[in-house]
Amino acid sequence: MNSLRRRIVFATGQTSRIGLNASDLLIILAIAVILYIGVRLAISAPEMLTGPTIDLSPRLLPYYALLSIGRMLAAYLLSIVFSLTFGYFAATKPAAERIMLPLLDVLQSVPILSFLPVVLLGLTAILPDGFAVEFAAVVLIFTSQAWNITYSFYQSLKTLPKELREASAVFKFNWWWRFRRMELPFSAIGLLWNSIMSWAGGWFFLMAAETFTVGDRDFRLAGLGSYLQQAAHNNNTSAILWGLGTLIVVVVLLDQLVWRPLLKWADKFKVEMVENDNPPTSWFFDLLSHSRLANAFTSNVLVAGLRRLDRRFGKASLSGGEASAPLESAPSKRIRFSQIVLAILILGIGYGVLQLLGLLLTVPLADYGRIVIGTLSTALRVFISLIVALLWTIPLGVAIGSNARLATFLQPVVQVVASIPATALFPVLLLALINLPGGLNLAAVLLMLLGTQWYILFNVIAGAASIPQDLRYTTDLLRFKGWNRWRKLILPALFPYLVTGLITAGGGAWNASIVAEYTTFGDKSYSVTGLGALISEATANGNFALLAASTLTMIIVVVCLNRYFWRRLYRLAEEQYRME
Repeated sequence: MNSLRRRIVFATGQTSRIGLNASDLLIILAIAVILYIGVRLAISAPEMLTGPTIDLSPRLLPYYALLSIGRMLAAYLLSIVFSLTFGYFAATKPAAERIMLPLLDVLQSVPILSFLPVVLLGLTAILPDGFAVEFAAVVLIFTSQAWNITYSFYQSLKTLPKELREASAVFKFNWWWRFRRMELPFSAIGLLWNSIMSWAGGWFFLMAAETFTVGDRDFRLAGLGSYLQQAAHNNNTSAILWGLGTLIVVVVLLDQLVWRPLLKWADKFKVEMVENDNPPTSWFFDLLSHSRLANAFTSNVLVAGLRRLDRRFGKASLSGGEASAPLESAPSKRIRFSQIVLAILILGIGYGVLQLLGLLLTVPLADYGRIVIGTLSTALRVFISLIVALLWTIPLGVAIGSNARLATFLQPVVQVVASIPATALFPVLLLALINLPGGLNLAAVLLMLLGTQWYILFNVIAGAASIPQDLRYTTDLLRFKGWNRWRKLILPALFPYLVTGLITAGGGAWNASIVAEYTTFGDKSYSVTGLGALISEATANGNFALLAASTLTMIIVVVCLNRYFWRRLYRLAEEQYRME
């Protein structure tokens, strides 16, 4: 029992203030000004844009799949760089954390599907059409991939075991050695499972990224998402099946050739004192480990590159500790300069806010009433979708994360199901549910659930997979069974991962409401009362004032939920459920 208590403890720590502060207000106002600038640019965008013709011939599917994979890969690489950089500074620099966490809350809460028309129209006003549309598509996919990876890395750094921190201090690691030898390995499992989730979420938003239209402006891109959307629009069942089949093949290939080898490789980073009885397996990893060409590439490229980085950033590590910081010269001048920059920034934001207020004043009072009612309606649907998601993702995620043999069969199935764009199947679901009592509301909740439940599932899998084997043995020796085992071991170990999954799932549910509460099928439009429906309606009608008001409302609501509810749970996870 003492061994168990030494590993899952009620850790002590300083509790920082939780709630909206000046940083939150300044960041929200800055986002609002950016939204206003985009709206002004959108008004001056070209009136007519024509997208490509999507050929539904199956022979073009490999080409379309490569285009979509290229956009997904670009967005994922951008997400990894952003997440590691942003999460590291937010978790290790208290002064930066006070600014970066509110910024992350705001960025994660921005409903990109409502921001996208403003971004697209604004970019086309100042950039070539083709580049602007491609860049906007990558940005949209990036926003569906980045936040859960960033939260996962931040959560891992904040819950780093005390023993590892003490070891890094004893060996006098500088920031580079701490990052490469301690922080990145400890967070590897969570990063990998959230990367898998990010690709699944990217496939979900791929259709929206490749098939966006605003009035007479057609921003479609050739790709797998636009192929599925065109097939659904034409009621071409054969093309839909060909497109979904291609998507499934791509997901399975990625699982076998990329994710499963990485999961087997990352298993060595688990914090445990005994060997795992059922480690992950990968035939492709075994094949690469026996390949002379792969080993030569690893030694001459990857390892050599890491050694160059070690020489560049690790000079002041083992012997001398952290390099001493140079003495600041003329600190008063630096302070005055930063104050001048801050004053200019505040004045610019203030001017933009005044202009935005003028735009918001043009929104009729009745529309603000619709915004309030729509916000409450959407909040209820988000709450229902999260509760339903928790009921099934926790037991299934624990089963997959705890049993490598079971994961061998279920992991690809989960990835395939999570990767199927629910927006492609939504018209079929809508027609099946529309005649039932509350059918439209049920369909909206179902689509929100299909788009967000995977954030929770993959984080639960990561949490269960990270439970050390020695803790499992300890609970077996103590004969913890049933609910007692869940209460003493599984739920405390899952808690930080659950909070990460719920934060990203909640933000994703609000974002998904834009397509869940308002949809067009054939010549008919179906909608329910909700904030997402208002955003979609404003987009379809080109009502930029209502779009700005609805988008700002969603941002403020999600930020408040993050700061007053989810952030408290994050602090609880950091202080009481740390593995050590």
